[in-house]
This record gives sequence, C-alpha cells and structure tokens, in this order.
Amino acid sequence: MTSPLEPVTEDWQRALAIVAHPDDLEFGAAAAIARWTGQGKQVAYCLVTSGEAGIDGMPPPQARQVREQEQRASAALVGVDTVEFLGLPDGILEYGVPLRRELAAVVRRHRPEIVITNNFRPTWDGAAVLNQADHIAVGRATLDAVRDAGNRWIFPEQLTDGVEPWGGVRQVWAASSPRSGHGVDTTDTFAAGVASLLAHEAYLTGLGDGSFDAEEFLESSARPVGTRLGVRYGTSFEVFHFDLW
Repeated sequence: MTSPLEPVTEDWQRALAIVAHPDDLEFGAAAAIARWTGQGKQVAYCLVTSGEAGIDGMPPPQARQVREQEQRASAALVGVDTVEFLGLPDGILEYGVPLRRELAAVVRRHRPEIVITNNFRPTWDGAAVLNQADHIAVGRATLDAVRDAGNRWIFPEQLTDGVEPWGGVRQVWAASSPRSGHGVDTTDTFAAGVASLLAHEAYLTGLGDGSFDAEEFLESSARPVGTRLGVRYGTSFEVFHFDLW
C-alpha cells in the first residue's frame, strides 16, 4: 500500500528554485509554483545552464538563445518574472567547490526561506530509471550551498557591496524524488503547469519521434501523487531541514 504524503509548509514568502536546465522545473514542479505565486509568494528561478546541449538538431549557440527565451516565457505562465542563467556548460556539470561557490552566491543574493531543486537521487523511481548527471550534481551542490551561504567564513570574497551571509533557508525541497515524503495539491494549477511545459516548444519538438504529450505525461505523475494527498493532482517533494542547525 502506498503511504500518504504530508503537505509541505506554506508559511513562507520567498523561494528560490535552482535547477540544471530549462524545462527541469516544468516536468512537475511548475504547477506547484503556480499555486504559490497565486498565493502572493515570491519565487525566483536560477538555471545553472542554458540547456544548450539539449537539442540534437540545433547548434548550442542557437539552442542557448532559444531555450533561454522559452524558459522566460514558461516562467511567466506560472507567475515568475525573475529568471537568471549562470551560463555553466550543459551536460558536463561537476559537483564540487566551484559549483557550491556559484550557488552560494545566488542564495546570498536572493535570501530565500525555501529552496526548490529537482530530484538528485541516482534514479527517478528508486530502482532502475537513471537520473541525469547534471541533476545529481546541482541537487547535491544546492544542499551544500545553502549551508555555505550562512557561513561568513566560506566564500568570504562574496561579502562585498552590501552582500551578507544568509542563514535563513529553512528547507530545501527536491521535486519528484523517489524518497518524497511530502507533497502539495496542484489540482487547481495543473493546467498552468501543462502550459508552462508546452512553452518549451523547441525542446519538446526534439524529443523522440515528436509524439510527446505534455498533459498526458504530467498527469501520469501528478495523479498518483494526488492520490497520496487525497486530492486529484499533486507534486511530491523530498524535504531537507535547515532550520535546526
């Protein structure tokens, strides 16, 4: 029997979403983000790469421009108007101090209470469906960067021009993790999530034989999560606590 999910806390005002590629948030989390912006919360996006290696038939310089434009349009559909790109190389991200440094600077700049990232476990299903290397590197580095951001003696060169350490992140949420124990009802914002994924037109066109159905795909994951929450549709999260350290 599938265990029920605990609702995530919603007593916060500012969140920062950090993911590897344009479209990462749209494969599940965007409907949740639409719910929160609809509540008046502020959510900013940080894309570590521009997904320039993600379209086989399009040269990376062109893909970078197209995918950045599509991500901004996609974010706007769920109420997000702050979208930044770090410009790191797509497909070959490495977990380590350089990536932690980049992400700590982002956290210090935005000063969020909640940080959202993607599943960074080795698989998507807890068994055999392998995750992608960039997702794993970014998720792991995000956890460390959140802690780094609160320590003034780590990356102290960032603390200029009014930038201060930020230890105000309470939780990091990894969307669609196979170890998720929490979730949020996205029944009312599911359509917005679908629209945000469809905004990645160039990327979706290059998937497989072109028959990808965005609504069907998102429903296949949102409905089982909703069942665990006792609603129609939902998004699941693995929650990591930082408010106790």
